[in-house]
Amino acid sequence: MTADRHAPVTCPGCGAVQLGQGLTPPGRYHASGECWATYGELSAALAERAELSFPTQLSVDAYGAQHAGGSSRPITTAFSLIGLYLVNERGQSGRQAQLAHMRLARQRWTWPAFVPPDMQGSLTVLDVLAAPSGPPQDQQLRAWSASVWAAWQDWHGWTADFCRRHLG
Repeated sequence: MTADRHAPVTCPGCGAVQLGQGLTPPGRYHASGECWATYGELSAALAERAELSFPTQLSVDAYGAQHAGGSSRPITTAFSLIGLYLVNERGQSGRQAQLAHMRLARQRWTWPAFVPPDMQGSLTVLDVLAAPSGPPQDQQLRAWSASVWAAWQDWHGWTADFCRRHLG
């Protein structure tokens, strides 16, 4: 079902309110169509920069964790939390998190039934996209990532334990 055009639309994942464009919500994430479109804009902007640290992975993980629930799959949430842990707790780059995801994807895993927190972070994709490209946007991306990671505090122990056991 699409929202009425021009009526405010609240994203069920992050709570961001945007002007309705009548966009269909994505099936993969617990998100409004408008929020998903904004994430697409950010992804394109980050891809244009083609940085070795691969900040795009950090946006993938922050968005995935912030928009968990609904029809999102447990593997999406697991990989998002793992990426956020590696960056926020171990100081790894987005590229290193991507390589960890690739390593984990070689096996089949049974993921827990993740229960998203009531508040999934104080920042959203809108905040990152609004920042000027370059270092200011990178700083906002890291702040968004940290905000989403902090919101999932009930899953920090599970994530750290999983990473220690399977990634070293």
